[in-house]
Formats: sequence, structure tokens, C-alpha cells
Amino acid sequence: MIQTRTTLLALAFSLAGVAAAHAHASFETDEVASESGFKAVLQVPHGCDGKATTEVQVKLPEGFVFAKPQPKAGWEIEIIKGDYQKSYDNHGKTVTSGPLEIRWKNGNLSDDYYDTFVIKGTISGFDRETQIAFPVTQLCGATDKVAWDEIAAEGQSAHSLEHPAPMVTVTPAAAEGHHGHDMAAKGEATVKAGMLEISGGAVKAMLPGAKVGGGGFTVKNDGSEGDTLISVESPAAGRVELHEMTMQNDVMKMRKLDDGIVIPAGETVELKSGGLHLMFMDVKKPFAEGDSVPVKLTFEKSGKVDYVLPVGNAGGAHEHN
Repeated sequence: MIQTRTTLLALAFSLAGVAAAHAHASFETDEVASESGFKAVLQVPHGCDGKATTEVQVKLPEGFVFAKPQPKAGWEIEIIKGDYQKSYDNHGKTVTSGPLEIRWKNGNLSDDYYDTFVIKGTISGFDRETQIAFPVTQLCGATDKVAWDEIAAEGQSAHSLEHPAPMVTVTPAAAEGHHGHDMAAKGEATVKAGMLEISGGAVKAMLPGAKVGGGGFTVKNDGSEGDTLISVESPAAGRVELHEMTMQNDVMKMRKLDDGIVIPAGETVELKSGGLHLMFMDVKKPFAEGDSVPVKLTFEKSGKVDYVLPVGNAGGAHEHN
């Protein structure tokens, strides 16, 4: 009975309704760290005023290199190559040219359905947060087309555009790239807030369409007085709540901690599944393994500190033991 109740509670964390399709062409994942691999999964939600899509063209931005499209049954692929504006390192080899545009041709995607078109490549050469655009054109037969190629000007909202190009936000490698991500995944990345030391962060991957996720980290207090974690915020969720899970009469119960989590002087407190933990509510995009989730922690005495939690698998590959 205990196992059944625990399983049902775990499912409640991860199951939610199916997300609604975007009205415009967009990516399943729209944030990636520089100097890392990126699988661009383009979602095409409809045709051209009811007509079937017969060709999808994707222009690749500078900095998305070594691209390879995924074949699709019933479609032909054309890869247009040319020179990059810069040179890039590919496992010790300098590369100055490669695919600049991918075209899936001579297919037939009915307006009644949506489909995805996948390009795998590497994001490279960014030293600050940057948004890059992947202009997309849908052709529907010989005469009709829809172009998703508008890019918002500085200070302009992309929501004001009628045909916005699919965008990806690239974060610096120093913050979330290979080295930093690997360290965080192993629980080695550490940030300081006053006399507090935060490390070992992790969140679980979520099922498609899920809106609630769980995660945590470790806080070590090297000071002579206690502190309290008051709140947690994240741009990846509508809100983040502090929770505690306990067993009462063979029943696992969870409660929200409105007063925060106390970090006693000289002690270490772990936030993980089965005890104290974070609950990410109204998640904008389900956490996927290999991604990272930025959070802002607010402590009563030590103030605010930014931290990044790596996403493990749904079973909690990065979870604390």
C-alpha cells in the first residue's frame, strides 16, 4: 500500500494536460548553452490557409554549425552549404564552411496535422547571452507559402509580430556550458551566499505536457548563526514553492512551507525528493534531460544568489543519494 501511494504521488508531480500547439512555427527547446550540442526540433502546426505543406525551408544562423538534418519518410532533403562568417573547432579540426540552409521537399503535411522537423548541430562562439533566429518558410504547392522570418527590433516584443522567426536563446558557456554543466551534474558546482555554500543542485526531467516539476540542492552553513531560505524564483516556472514530504501513519504527505526552510548554524540541509524539496509550478516548458534550470534563491540574512540546476532523467539521475 505504501508503494502504491508513493507511486501515485510521484505521478501527480509529473502528469498534466497536453500542451496546446503553437500558432506559429517554433522550437520544442528554445534555450541552449554555447559550446554544446543542440537538437533543433522545429514544430510546424499548420499549413497555408488550409492547404497542405509540401516544403519546409530553414535558414541556419551563424553559430549553429556542423548541422545534420534528420530524414523524414516521404520527404527529400536538400542541404545548401556555404562559408561561415567565422571559423569553428570540430574536435581539433578548423572548419570554415558547412550547411547554411536545410530544405525538406516534395512532402505532404495536411493542414489537419502538425509535425516536427529536426536538425542536430552545435552552438558555438557566443560569450554573452544572445538570441539567434532560424527563419522558416513553408511552401504549400507551387503558389502558396508562409514565411516565419520576422525578427523583433531592440525593445520590441516578439508577440507583436505577425510571423515571428523561431528563436533560440544562447547562454554563455562559462555559465552553463560543458565544463560548468558537467560540474553541476556531478554536484560539484558551488556558489556562495554569505556564510552559506550551495551545491549539488538537480531537477527531474518531466513528461511531455507536464506543468509541475521537482528538484533541490544542498545548503551548508559555515556561519555561527542560522539562516532561512525564504523563497525561490525561476523564469522557467510560474512560481516555485518550498515543500516537505513526510510519512504519517504509513501515508506519504506533502505540505507547503510558507515560513521557509531553516539552515541551522554549522549544519548542512539537503533538499531532495522524499523530504524537503522544491516544487516548480506552472512550468512553461517541461524540463528535459540535459537542460538546466536557473533559479534565484532568497535567504533571510544572506540575501539573494543565482544558481543553475541541471536536469537529470525522470528517475532522478542527478538526484542526491
